[in-house]
Amino acid sequence: MASQQPPPDEYSITIRRPYFELIAKEIKTIEVRVGYPKIRKIAAGDTLCFVSGEDSLRVRVTVVKEYPSFEAMLNAEDNTTIGGQGMTRDQLLAACRDIYPPEKEALGVFAIHLAPLPDV
Repeated sequence: MASQQPPPDEYSITIRRPYFELIAKEIKTIEVRVGYPKIRKIAAGDTLCFVSGEDSLRVRVTVVKEYPSFEAMLNAEDNTTIGGQGMTRDQLLAACRDIYPPEKEALGVFAIHLAPLPDV
């Protein structure tokens, strides 16, 4: 008897408008978060519903990778898929640290890879 996988989960996540727009345009395909309990539950196959103001956007999680720091994550991931073209690595690092102070970064850094949901 084959073991059945549990159905994927859906999580609602508030996001700043500029990043919401980049995800909607499929320019930003990696969302960076720190290791809050809710974020640690996210797995490949889950659906994320990003919310910015009154707008929302649903995407599929394809991969979740954990890193010890923003620097380690930026060294390993394609930086253009995190913040869009035109942002340097140093600008991305500053943006991450502007959002998350050191004690939050210490929770672990998660690179959540995203893909559009298929049209139904």
